[in-house]
This record gives sequence, C-alpha cells and structure tokens, in this order.
Amino acid sequence: MSRQAVAAACLGGAATLLAVVGPVVRPARRLRRLAAAPRQVRPAWWPDRIRLGAGLAAVAVAFVIGGWSGLFVGPLAGVASDRLLRRIEPRAVRERRLRESADLPLAADLLAAALRAGGPVDRSVLAVAEALGGPLADRLGRVGRTLNLGGTPTEAWAHLRPVAGAAGLVGAAIRSSNSGAALAGALTRLADDLRAERSTTAEASARRAGVLIVLPLGLCFLPAFILAGLVPVIVAVLGDVL
Repeated sequence: MSRQAVAAACLGGAATLLAVVGPVVRPARRLRRLAAAPRQVRPAWWPDRIRLGAGLAAVAVAFVIGGWSGLFVGPLAGVASDRLLRRIEPRAVRERRLRESADLPLAADLLAAALRAGGPVDRSVLAVAEALGGPLADRLGRVGRTLNLGGTPTEAWAHLRPVAGAAGLVGAAIRSSNSGAALAGALTRLADDLRAERSTTAEASARRAGVLIVLPLGLCFLPAFILAGLVPVIVAVLGDVL
C-alpha cells in the first residue's frame, strides 16, 4: 500500500471520528459537563467538529488525487462532506424526537382528562408535565409556565411546534383560547388520530421490511438457479451444436 493511500485513510478516519462519532458518544455525560461548567462563547471563525472533519476530508481527497486536480476537487469534497455530515441526526436528538412523538397521544389524553375535571389550562398543562416526565414534559412545562406568567397562547403553545404531530394540538389550543370552544374533545380526537396514524405507519414499515428481506434471498437464489439449471443446459446445447 502506498504512502498516499495510508495518509488518506488516516485523514478520512480522523474526519469520520471527529464529525460523526464525537457528537453522539456519551451525550448524557457531555450534557452534564456542559451544565456544570460555565458556558464559553466561541468566536465566529472557530470551526466546529463537522467543519473540521470536512476540512480533513478535503485534505485527504486533495492529497490522494494530487496536482491541480486535487486542489480543485478537494474543496468540493470538503463542502460536500460538510453538507452530508450536517444532515446526520445525532443519536440523542433522534431518541428525544421519537420519545416526544410517542408520548404525545398520552399527553393529549391526560390533558383532556384534567380539563374535564375542571382545571384551568395552565395548571392542567403543568400537572400533565409533572405526571408524564421525559422530554415532552419539559416542553409542556414551558407551555404551562408561559401561560401562568401571562404569555399569549400563541407564544406558550409554540414550545410544542417542533414535536412531530403536535401541529393539530397547538392549533386546537390556540383556537380554543380565541373562541372559547371546549378543548377536551378536540384533544381526545387528536390522540385517537395520532394512535391510528402510528399504527398505519408501523404496518407499512412491517410490509416494507418483508419486501426488503426477500431481496437478499432473491439475489442469492437467482445466481444459483442460473449456474445449476441454465448453464449445464446451455453447455450441453453448445456441445451438440459445435
């Protein structure tokens, strides 16, 4: 193996470790360390992990290709690597997003029950946040505190907009605050719709997984069928003809 290939492999591995592994390894420990330590504001020109990894990838590509072509292709590879790596969702963010989406129907049911019991919206939201726990509870807590401090419903319920599937809940809550319509019934229907949508999505994923499982079997069976069934026949026919 040449020195250029070894150096490129080292640079590519370093770029991958910096850009991909670094942001997702031990997120809880990193969060605790950041919470305990005073926050330091980095300069605008200071590169982050992804930018540094993309730079190393650009250097690796330029070093492997060499010459003027390497100087031209390397920066393009660095920009492409930066765009690609920034689209990779960290594991902690993905787990938080999935748990928020999974807890949303239960939160809607609990909030509907609290409202039917006669509680005001702000205290009901805070009670649901305390009983639910998890990342969605943090957002509900911010909603309840904003309402309790006199914030507008649009400002308060905006904390739930990043959650997948919460657009209907946010819209129903804002409409209820403007028109005075009952919110409990809308929340119950929303919870039922979210569960039905999740069931449909899971069923579609199961069907797609079944199709994908068949593909490797077909790729293994088809060459064996050609070699064991068709090739001997073709060889025998060609032998008779020749």
